[in-house]
Amino acid sequence: MRNSALVFILCCLVMSSYGQQDISKSWVADLGDGTYNNPILFADYSDPDVCRVGDDYYMTASSFNAVPGLPILHSKDMVNWKIIGHAIDRLKPDSVFSLPQHGNGVWAPSIRHHNGEFYIYYGDPDYGIYMLKTKNPAGPWSDPVLVKAGKGLIDSCPLWDDDGNAYLVYAYAGSRAGIKSVLSIAEMNSEGTKAVSPGRIIYDGHENDPTVEGPKFHKRNGYYYIFAPAGGVATGWQIVLRSKNVFGPYERKVVMAQGNTDVNGPHQGAWVDTPLGEDWFYHFQDAGAVGRIVHLQPMVWKNDWPVIGIDRDNKGWGEPVGTYRKPRVGGNHPIVTPAESDQFDSGMLGLQWQWHANPMDWWHFADAGTGTLQLYSVPVPDDYVSLWDIPNLLLQKFPSNRFTATARVTFRPSVSISGERFGFVVMGMDYALLSFEKTEQGFVLSQNECLKADRGGKETVNEQVSLNDSTLFFRVSVTPDALCLFSYSTDGRSFHALGKPFTAKEGKWIGAKMGFVCSRPVKNNDGGRAIIDWFEVE
Repeated sequence: MRNSALVFILCCLVMSSYGQQDISKSWVADLGDGTYNNPILFADYSDPDVCRVGDDYYMTASSFNAVPGLPILHSKDMVNWKIIGHAIDRLKPDSVFSLPQHGNGVWAPSIRHHNGEFYIYYGDPDYGIYMLKTKNPAGPWSDPVLVKAGKGLIDSCPLWDDDGNAYLVYAYAGSRAGIKSVLSIAEMNSEGTKAVSPGRIIYDGHENDPTVEGPKFHKRNGYYYIFAPAGGVATGWQIVLRSKNVFGPYERKVVMAQGNTDVNGPHQGAWVDTPLGEDWFYHFQDAGAVGRIVHLQPMVWKNDWPVIGIDRDNKGWGEPVGTYRKPRVGGNHPIVTPAESDQFDSGMLGLQWQWHANPMDWWHFADAGTGTLQLYSVPVPDDYVSLWDIPNLLLQKFPSNRFTATARVTFRPSVSISGERFGFVVMGMDYALLSFEKTEQGFVLSQNECLKADRGGKETVNEQVSLNDSTLFFRVSVTPDALCLFSYSTDGRSFHALGKPFTAKEGKWIGAKMGFVCSRPVKNNDGGRAIIDWFEVE
């Protein structure tokens, strides 16, 4: 892969039609010469799905327990993407999702455009399959409607047939349903709001395609097609099923696998065509701590079967590409990337930020007057063990496998509370942070880590220093092997390493994230706050 300094400089000078936006300083897929590098999104947009409307492309992805959920991204050329909104403001039921629900919530959505409206279907493994819709993909979206209730129903995708009939294909989560590796289809009403027939298993992958899931439903040249990943997230392949009858029997073919490339488990994504007649496929790759990153592959049809990637040896199936020409979509389109840095000038949180659970309104104040973000301290739960239990983590995705993130923060703790703290966090099943705490002796900055947080692990202190300053610059530098190096500064120029290197680890079905937390150890009627001037990723 290549990502030259010259291209980066050119990218930074671009003023896009989206308005002024910083271009990522850690990863730009568009090489500026008509080609692109995979991944096109070097961040955790798990289970991506994409639809085209005219010459606009819209993507969504799994968001699990993060709020707001179901990110919506927009592109004009299939390579450059910008976050434009979220489809879900809060997860329901609120009594459940107001507490951290690691790995639960929104699984493997599909996005479609039908009769002038955008539809998203997604599975919640504990409740069933939901649908929400809008005329404007930037939002607002309708409240989710439960289309088909059932424990373990996941990975759903609709199809409106030529005769007006509507169908829903979906998979099963073995952890809830007691079965996996099969796909089912149910009939829906024409509005797509309710399943009107029991589901029928149309494919059993136990023999050839264990853990077949994530189906996407299409129709072409009289065939019904189901694109589906199999073989597991990290080691799998992409299959396609086809039939002349919606309920089968379906033929099966492998259409993409890792082959001789370094792209493990290439599958689960979206077939998209262009106005000029090209076919392309989006999928993810499990990249460990960075998460499930998004690739774009060329695709062709041969004998009414797709071949995804490049079939170098006439095997009948393709392998992923690294660098390739951009899709021919017509026109010249600017280089853009999803938001990463935030100056907090708009009076709104940047769209890259998500809470760990449904937030309370008072947890933050984005002050456009001062251009700051204020986080108010939230009492920890009664059964608090670690940050794994905290709902008020404000986090964003790792933007690539190599970056540095810096924030300028002023801590204003309550004068009456000891133990109130602000944290600059790298979060996953293991996590580490710079913990800025008010003690009876004054301010103490420490570098802490928590191993096996998902299994009840507790924080330990690696190193700490006493400080007089209430304003500090916090920094973490991340290397391609997920090593995180924490440092701090009192003047923003000279940084001092603190603690020991920490190896980032993914969360439950997600990549590692970074961000902030402000907490207090007691439940009283008020607390302090942290004032964040800016957050810069480079």
